[in-house]
Amino acid sequence: MPTFTAPDGTRLAYRIHGSGDPVVCVPGGPADSAYLGDLGGLSAHRRLIVLDLRGTGRSDVPEDTSTYRCDRLVEDLEALREHLGRARIDLLAHSAGANLATQYAARYPDRVRRLALIAPGTRAVGVVITGEDRRELARLRKDEPWFPGAFAALEAITGGTGTGSDWDAISPFFHGRWDAAARQHQAAARPDNTEAVTLFGADGAFDPRATRAALTTWRGPVLLLAGEFDLNSPPRAVAEFAGLIPGATLVVQRGAGHYPWLDDADRFVATTAAFLA
Repeated sequence: MPTFTAPDGTRLAYRIHGSGDPVVCVPGGPADSAYLGDLGGLSAHRRLIVLDLRGTGRSDVPEDTSTYRCDRLVEDLEALREHLGRARIDLLAHSAGANLATQYAARYPDRVRRLALIAPGTRAVGVVITGEDRRELARLRKDEPWFPGAFAALEAITGGTGTGSDWDAISPFFHGRWDAAARQHQAAARPDNTEAVTLFGADGAFDPRATRAALTTWRGPVLLLAGEFDLNSPPRAVAEFAGLIPGATLVVQRGAGHYPWLDDADRFVATTAAFLA
């Protein structure tokens, strides 16, 4: 895997899928970026530069672990842009990675050409998702055979009494189909650096008021893609996020969960490739 050096000297790695004009891809988690794969075949249209965030995948663990904080990771993205020799980049981010990409666009608006946020996290812009929001969306799956146990676990989590086994039990809610492929993917997407996950959202990581203000003056194309059944990033919250950015395009992918390229690769790729073209 190719590597580059962050401003603090940490060695960071990235994967390359496909050829052509690059798109920098930021994973969620923070987790090993391998779970993104080639985003359902998006690499047939663009060269995907898929970053392993510090302390994940093949990127090094930093000496100063406070640099796991989301706002501090912005400079890693800027170092990657410089490493690629690009004046401006197309940026695609999934899940929690959208918080990082959004803050990058707010800090460096002239260095982002297009911004695609897939099943985005919303903490960077202060969009709140309540337990009732998640339970209401979950009830759409009431006819699934796994629903009773998964919904009971969700109620425990949103009620503040959930355990580790409850988090495992709600996994079906993150997929449009809970089959063998989804089970395998869910395991691959699970972060294994708990410190990186905990410190990503540490105090000071987000300044929603400042980020919102920056986004209201940004005129670059933005796509926000939500999965119809995504419990992590409900369509209603993603729509509220989209409403903060002038001219943003909101797409809700029918039948999809938190990993829309897994649930319907053809539809996901058609939407995303058209936006990035």
